[in-house]
Amino acid sequence: MKFYSNGKLLLTGEYLVLDGAKSLAIPTKFGQDLVISKIDESSLLWQSYDDNGNCWFDAEFRLPDLRIIAETFNAENDNSKESLAITLQKILLEAKKMNTEFLNQDSGFHVKTNLTFPRNWGLGTSSTLINNIASWASVDAFELLNNSFGGSGYDIACAQNSTPIRYQLENKHPIVEKVNFNPSFSDQLYFVHLNVKQNSKTGIKKYNESKIEKSSIIKRVSEITNEILKCNSIVDFEKLLKEHEQLISKIIGNKPIQEIVFKDYFGQTKSLGAWGGDFILATGNEETPQYFKEKGFQTVIPYNNMIL
Repeated sequence: MKFYSNGKLLLTGEYLVLDGAKSLAIPTKFGQDLVISKIDESSLLWQSYDDNGNCWFDAEFRLPDLRIIAETFNAENDNSKESLAITLQKILLEAKKMNTEFLNQDSGFHVKTNLTFPRNWGLGTSSTLINNIASWASVDAFELLNNSFGGSGYDIACAQNSTPIRYQLENKHPIVEKVNFNPSFSDQLYFVHLNVKQNSKTGIKKYNESKIEKSSIIKRVSEITNEILKCNSIVDFEKLLKEHEQLISKIIGNKPIQEIVFKDYFGQTKSLGAWGGDFILATGNEETPQYFKEKGFQTVIPYNNMIL
């Protein structure tokens, strides 16, 4: 048995997607699979592999109660305050609550997960895992996310779709609309990794603590999302990206990345997701990769090489 989920990037609506802003989200060519084999023992053997085929997490759980028997991971590399097995156990136990037949058989399982992107890229190691487990357990992935990690759920929507989506929470219920987003200037767009894995929870906490009145900004960001979907001009697109950056900057009290790191850049940049790490979007030309590499950012991916 095998399941696969797409990675994700949020082009518009970061932070504000939590409060109902219409956001543009894009599934990526990169993702994660979940491969399940039956075994005779009453245990769940779990191995997670990175994009280079290296096992970075290994655990064994007793069935059916999912008690942790053993786990192996690199504490220094993972910088984790709690065991990864406890995090995985929590997700699996929630899935069992939602479907009491899940992991309730006499036989056990050997599970392997395989990423096709580096773990520090922030393309959805957790969301692809949750969506795959939900598929295996035959439960609702949005509900499983809500009961375990929390979040807006746009990443789950990307995991399940192979086209760009307009995503919105209405009364905490996800509204997912497939959209056509194939800009004529896509060859002038690049994704640049900032060499930092950003913790979304930290960014969300800062956003939630903001005292700025958000309703008018949510309305404008929703409009920007709709305008970007219709945009035919790179100049207009850059103006919308810049305005979006300024609106989010006002709420979270951080300067846009371009003002801090890329003041001399000839194009426009925009943070994607929680500010301060993972990928940014950059408009530019054939000189863009060289500019960022000279600044020390080696991962520069053309738009069409990233987007599904």
